[in-house]
Amino acid sequence: MGLTSDKVLALAVLAAVGLFVGTVWLWPRLARRGPRAVAGRVGLLLATQLALFASVGLLANQAFGFYASWADLFGQEKDQGVVVDHVPAGGPLRVAATQRVPGAASAGPQRGGRIEKVDIVGRTTRIATPAYVYLPPEYFQPEYRTRTFPAAVVLTGYPGTAQALVDKLDYPRTAARLVGEGRMEPMILVMMRPTVAPPRDTECVDIPGGPQTETFFASDLPEAVSGHYRVGGNPGSWGIIGDSTGGYCALKLAMHHPRVYAAGAGLSAYYKAPIDATTGDLFHGDEELRNRADLWWYLAHMPAPDTSLLVSSSKVGESNYKDTLKFIERVKATGLTRISSIVLESGGHNFNTWRREIPGTLEWMSGRLDGR
Repeated sequence: MGLTSDKVLALAVLAAVGLFVGTVWLWPRLARRGPRAVAGRVGLLLATQLALFASVGLLANQAFGFYASWADLFGQEKDQGVVVDHVPAGGPLRVAATQRVPGAASAGPQRGGRIEKVDIVGRTTRIATPAYVYLPPEYFQPEYRTRTFPAAVVLTGYPGTAQALVDKLDYPRTAARLVGEGRMEPMILVMMRPTVAPPRDTECVDIPGGPQTETFFASDLPEAVSGHYRVGGNPGSWGIIGDSTGGYCALKLAMHHPRVYAAGAGLSAYYKAPIDATTGDLFHGDEELRNRADLWWYLAHMPAPDTSLLVSSSKVGESNYKDTLKFIERVKATGLTRISSIVLESGGHNFNTWRREIPGTLEWMSGRLDGR
C-alpha cells in the first residue's frame, strides 16, 4: 500500500484508536509497582503516541502532498533525472497519459479540457522530468484550431508533487471557472515540481558540475512545450507561478529571463536561495552565481528587468510578511519592473492559503500574457 493510500491512513487511525482503548482498559492491571508493570505502561504510552503521530503525519501528507511514496519519504529515490545522449522518440516531450479535468462538466476535451501527463527531456541540459499539462477546452474547439495560447509554468514547493497542483490546489478547475466567468483568457498550464533532480533541492540554480536547473526552466522547458503544443511565439507568451520554493524560482526566473517570462508570481516566496542539507553546495565557491541567486542583491546591482512580478503573504501566519513588504518597495524603486501583491489578513504556509490566492494570481497572469 502506498504512502498516500487511504487504506494506510485508515489502518494508522484504527491502530491509534485501538491502542488508546487498550491503554485505558489495561491501565489498572499495570498500575502495580515492578519492572514489568512499568515497562508495560511505558510501552503502551509510547505505542499510542507513535500511532497518533503516524496518523497525523499521514493525514498532513495527504492534504499537502509533501511526499509521493515511501521511497520519497525515506530519501531512497535514486533517479537523478538525467538522460545520456538521447531523447525519447518523437522529440523532447512525450505524452505518457491523459486524464479528465477534475470537476469538469464533460469528459470531452472540447467542453471539459484535458490534462496530459508528459515526460520532458531538456535538449541542452539533459534533465528529464515529468509534468502535467492542462489544455483548456478552447484548445480543442474548431474555431480556435489556428490560434496559439499563452502558457504558464506552475511550480510546487519542495519537496511537493506535481499531482498536488491538479487535485489539491485545483489549478485546472480554477482556470476553467475563471475563463467561464470571463475573468481570464484560456491558458495552457505546465504543472511540475521545481525538484527536477530528486531528491536534491536545486533551488532552480545552474549548479557547477551538477544539474543545470535554471537553464532547463529558462530554455529547454519552453522549447519542448512550444514544439509540441500551440503556444504563442512572442516574448510575452510565457509566465511562471509557484508557491514557497516554487515561488522563489518563479520570481528569480522572471527577473533573470524577462524575455522568456513576461510575468512571475511567487506565492509565499522567499527571496534568497538557502543552503541546507536538502540543497547541498549550490554554488561551489562561485560568488557571482551566489549573488545572482540572491534577489536582494540582484535588485541592487543588476539592471532592472522588464517584467511583471506578483508576491503574496499574510499579515498573520506567514514568516515572509516583512520581507515581502520590503521586496515590494525595492522593486518599486527600480522604476521599470512592475510589482503587484496579494496580502491576506491571516493565512499560513499551506494549501488552504494558496487556494485563496490562486484565482487572483491566474487572473493577474492572464492580463499580462499574450498568446499570439
